[in-house]
Amino acid sequence: MRFTKMHGIGNDYVYVNGFDQSVADPVRTAIAVSDRHFGIGADGLILILPSDKADVRMRMFNADGSEAEMCGNGVRCLAKYAFDHGITKNNPMRVETGSGVLSLVLETVGGKVRTVTVDMGEPILSLPEIPVNPESLSRGALKHSYAIPIKGGSAVEATFVSMGNPHAIIYVTDARAVELERIGPILERHAAFPRRMNVHFVEVVQRDQVIMRTWERGSGITLACGTGACAVCVAGVRTGKSERTLRARLPGGDLQLEWRKQDNHVLMAGPATEVFTGDWPDA
Repeated sequence: MRFTKMHGIGNDYVYVNGFDQSVADPVRTAIAVSDRHFGIGADGLILILPSDKADVRMRMFNADGSEAEMCGNGVRCLAKYAFDHGITKNNPMRVETGSGVLSLVLETVGGKVRTVTVDMGEPILSLPEIPVNPESLSRGALKHSYAIPIKGGSAVEATFVSMGNPHAIIYVTDARAVELERIGPILERHAAFPRRMNVHFVEVVQRDQVIMRTWERGSGITLACGTGACAVCVAGVRTGKSERTLRARLPGGDLQLEWRKQDNHVLMAGPATEVFTGDWPDA
């Protein structure tokens, strides 16, 4: 299996060009290649596939083999691969994902894609559609927030947004001080979340800038989460914590977000980087 390793501000994936090869068991392959000691090392596996409704199609598998609907950093890198490797030269580019068809605008330098702006569409704010079971929660102190009961500990207050995949946004005074490796898996698999949850701890620096750290569903601690940053932008407006235009500072780098008032769409802009290519012996 020929692969390409890519990352969007440190959120890294193994990409396979499904136009000229196939992966028989993507679940098993995702688990194997993602291992950072015995594999290539990644947050997951992304397949670049033909589409009958867009220029290309993305299937994304987390490091534990579970398939996710969308990945903001992953889709930027997929667009770079498709453009740089000649699958399509359309700009804007349309990409079919598990949460619908997205439009991506590519900024190129010397014929190669450097940054990508993704129209992520409208956020989903209805709890059952995210999905969240509201019967397991109580109202929080912030607007549009809920208290998540933690067995043997204090409740955690969160705001919920779906960008095609589910996100819980938790505001803290110091994001770096959060014991993410302890609380992340507890919240990911909480009984209130039937399809598990991506969890983000957010520190507001100023109204147009936040620091965030992520526990990603199926992958654990990641250096960045594009859909999560979009959800943070939406949550900031709904809770009154931040503005519609936002700079999100993640451990791997920065993303620029905007929740447009005129059409309710969220825009995400950030870099996409190709790291190396190689051959995996057992696909």
